Amino acid sequence: MYNIQITRAFTNKTLAGRHVEVTNGIYLNLVLWEFYELIVVIFINSPGMSSSRREFIRKSFLLTGTVGLTGSSGLNDNNSISQSGDRLVLLGTQGGPFIRSYKQTPSANLIVYKNILFVIDTGYGVTFKLLEAGIKLSSLKYIFITHHHSDHNLELGPLLYNAWLSGLAEPIHVYAPAGLKSLLSAYWESNRFDIDTRIKDEGRPDIRLLVVSHEYSEGTLVSNSDFDVKSLRNRHPPIEESYALKFKLGEKVVVFSGDTTYFPALATFASGADYLIHEVMYGPAVDEMVKRRPNATKLKASILSHHTLAEDVGKIAKAANAKNLILNHFVPPDDKSLTDEVWTKAVGSTFSGTIIVGKDLLQFAL
Repeated sequence: MYNIQITRAFTNKTLAGRHVEVTNGIYLNLVLWEFYELIVVIFINSPGMSSSRREFIRKSFLLTGTVGLTGSSGLNDNNSISQSGDRLVLLGTQGGPFIRSYKQTPSANLIVYKNILFVIDTGYGVTFKLLEAGIKLSSLKYIFITHHHSDHNLELGPLLYNAWLSGLAEPIHVYAPAGLKSLLSAYWESNRFDIDTRIKDEGRPDIRLLVVSHEYSEGTLVSNSDFDVKSLRNRHPPIEESYALKFKLGEKVVVFSGDTTYFPALATFASGADYLIHEVMYGPAVDEMVKRRPNATKLKASILSHHTLAEDVGKIAKAANAKNLILNHFVPPDDKSLTDEVWTKAVGSTFSGTIIVGKDLLQFAL
């Protein structure tokens, strides 16, 4: 029996995977090609491949949708991703900058409210996760960065660039702590040749004029009749400009803790939140993780200084009387022993409300 695992497509119409291994030395690479419209399937087989294996490969082509298969393949767990209605989508739930797999990528979230798109943090992988969530990049309107750590802002430039190449024609507003303007300026300069060439050769608008940057501190970031966004400085030493964000969307309130050590003031900020999306750290696993790192002593001190133990996350949620606590930005992210039950038990020791272990592309109605 052959066993194949294919990652869900970057759009709802196609399938795509990183490196798909089939038993007995058969490998498939499903490669996304040119504006996410064409899937090319490359396979490597061994001499003397049996007819049954060839039939398997043929069916694999069918599963990709490249030869007109109709109906659902049943291979992906995310077929239920909604592309309409007000919603919160977790795009990247991994804690830390190390890239391990596409299944769980660094920090990124999406809010869709009244057809307005809000991206919260732009860790590596956010562009593809947005596409997988059915989002048209050229429709992006607001991007918020909680702090300038690479697992939260590394893909800001490329995301903006891909939105531009996808047909961005209206201004997109980027909110981030001090340093945003220099970050974007350097990115535009590094791509100046390509930008100028495409403006002249393809007739595109100037992306540097379409992106409106706002450097923020604590307080109200945006407020109008439709929504309100506020920030609270949290505790993330040695980074001073690090923030939690609160979105008031009609009657709904969504709060993102950002990266922070235990910070009781966050409970007041998040009081009554419909969704509190809070980072989480499991202490015993951190001790095991640092044993595998050459810079163990400094790394452990750093991690403990700006992340929140699971039990303390529960305390914040309880004090805030949060309706739903969504665990996010898991530290450490690579310990296979940290099952959903481990996380919920640790947090549940101090919080008796609804606890949800976040997963990439998990979504919630607003």
